[in-house]
Amino acid sequence: MGKLYILSSGAGGTDYMSVEALDALKECEVVVSYKKYAKELSSLIENKELYTSGMTKEIDRCNQAIEFAKSGKTTCIISNGDANVFGMATLIVELIDEQNVWSEIELISIAGVTSFLAAAAKIGAPVSQDFAIISLSDRLTDINMIDKRVRATLQSDFIVGIYNPKSQKRILPYQNFLKALSEGEEKVAIIASNVGRVEKEKITVTTTTDLVEQDINHPEVTMSTIIIIGNSNTKLTKNGLVLTPRGYLNKYSTSGELNL
Repeated sequence: MGKLYILSSGAGGTDYMSVEALDALKECEVVVSYKKYAKELSSLIENKELYTSGMTKEIDRCNQAIEFAKSGKTTCIISNGDANVFGMATLIVELIDEQNVWSEIELISIAGVTSFLAAAAKIGAPVSQDFAIISLSDRLTDINMIDKRVRATLQSDFIVGIYNPKSQKRILPYQNFLKALSEGEEKVAIIASNVGRVEKEKITVTTTTDLVEQDINHPEVTMSTIIIIGNSNTKLTKNGLVLTPRGYLNKYSTSGELNL
């Protein structure tokens, strides 16, 4: 059987790659990747056969990875963040199943640190209660379903992570998101751009009011941005970090004694 890794490279750069991912990458003879991600991993993939392509070519890349693996070459397809969070895992599995080549390929999926979790780690402790992650890209998901999910999570007081908020041409899902925000109470908002890409990384703590007021012209919100909206318990610490209390100090004193 050929071996095919779905390799999560973590948030931007290489700092969020797991040891398991690094070991798998060393083993691979062929690397299939979106051009931008291959460039970021260039120091790790020297002397390997490389197949890259641009945006909207995901099916082509996955098919190529499958063919390389079927030919007997240990192959990986790179997925930024985590392969199961709006990544390549679903398409690879779907195509292998459609082609029914399970007997020819050993498929191994390796998890990664998403920008949602990486950004949360850098800004305090904002994600300690139930949360939902939603992509506002309507390229593959109906916009009405996106709107329904956004409203349901906000109304249920989830912490919400927003991927792919807007591009130059795709703004309506983001406008609908802002409208849903405007109908609720003000909450803490985190805008994180280019997480893991040290020279470009920027994390801003603001409010949902700020997002709504700046509408589609917010200078920090792009396709390279993830937005985290806190829940009704989320607040700022004394030094400006973001905290969503888990609830320990409602039940226990600071010394660890049970409150009566």
